[in-house]
Amino acid sequence: MFVLDTDTLTHLLLGHKRVTEKTAQATAEVVLTVITRFEVLQGRFASVLKAEDGEKLMLAQRRLAENETDLEKFIILTVDPAAATQFDQLRQNKKIKKIGRRDLLIAAITLANRATLVTRNEKDFSNVPGLRIENWAD
Repeated sequence: MFVLDTDTLTHLLLGHKRVTEKTAQATAEVVLTVITRFEVLQGRFASVLKAEDGEKLMLAQRRLAENETDLEKFIILTVDPAAATQFDQLRQNKKIKKIGRRDLLIAAITLANRATLVTRNEKDFSNVPGLRIENWAD
């Protein structure tokens, strides 16, 4: 199983050639985490709320609807007891204190599902013990 992080999903949705090809050629299921779903929708909700005029409001609403449809195509991994346990264990590791909370949750969910995280953020995620990562964008 391959878990796309938010940045990689964004590349896929924008038609990044290499990410699109790697996704199509994946030998295992390609999924997302609830954190990535949250990040994508949070950004779209913010765009709707911050729209400066009617035209930008309509554009923001259309993009929100498009992203909701895009997200429906993926299985979304949630925080389950195994992920919560992984999260607690990762939080105790001083070497990965620099990683943001959202990335830590993505790592915990990925580890709990024994999956490979697909990310460009190799610098931070490579410090997570036992986490397999691949970069499909670069």
